Parts: sequence; structure tokens; C-alpha cells
Amino acid sequence: MTPRSTGQRRYSAECKTRILTAYETLDKQGKGALLRREGLYSSLITNWRQQRDNDAKAALAAPAGRTKADPRDREIARLEAHVARLENELGKARTVVEVKGKLSPLLDQLATGSDGTTGEKP
Repeated sequence: MTPRSTGQRRYSAECKTRILTAYETLDKQGKGALLRREGLYSSLITNWRQQRDNDAKAALAAPAGRTKADPRDREIARLEAHVARLENELGKARTVVEVKGKLSPLLDQLATGSDGTTGEKP
């Protein structure tokens, strides 16, 4: 038995048509063998047959699942995330500047040895 991938399988319209054509020409045992060989369920064959019978070759070719996101939406989301990161960095930089501004006079005071007292003991 060959290992199967765990991801969702995708079938082209040609592949679906080929499998449906082969499936419909087989007897009950042959149909079961085809399903096992291809790793399919009969419900999938039923869905494909309904799509074909509704004259929906386009539906057979259409991928399952959600429609793809608009590229502009992806770009907007990427830019919004970038702006959020930059705002976070800006907030950190502002904090550093504020702390540096408060720390500078204190360091100057310590460096000169003057603490604001007159040097007299109380």
C-alpha cells in the first residue's frame, strides 16, 4: 500500500471526467476497485456526477473552498501589520529618549559630586 499525503487532494476537470467515465462503464465490483485504487469515496463520485449533469464543466474545474483573497486586501493587511510594528518601535524610542532626558541631569549631578546640599551636617 502506498502512503497517501495528509493534505486535501485536488482534481482537475480532466481527471474528474476520466474517473467518471471509467466508473460508469464498470460493474459493482469494478466500481469498488476503482474507488479503492484512486482513494475516493462514492459520495465524491456522486458530487462530480451532479456537477457534470448540471452542465457545469466550469464547476468541475473550479477549486473547492474559499475564493482567493483580493491581492489588495493582502497588501493592506501586510501594511497595517508593518505600521503596527513601526508604532511599537516608535513608542519604545520615545520612552528611551524620555528616560535619557531625565537621566542626563542626574548623571551630571553625580559626576560633579554635587547633590544639591550645602555639605553641612544637620
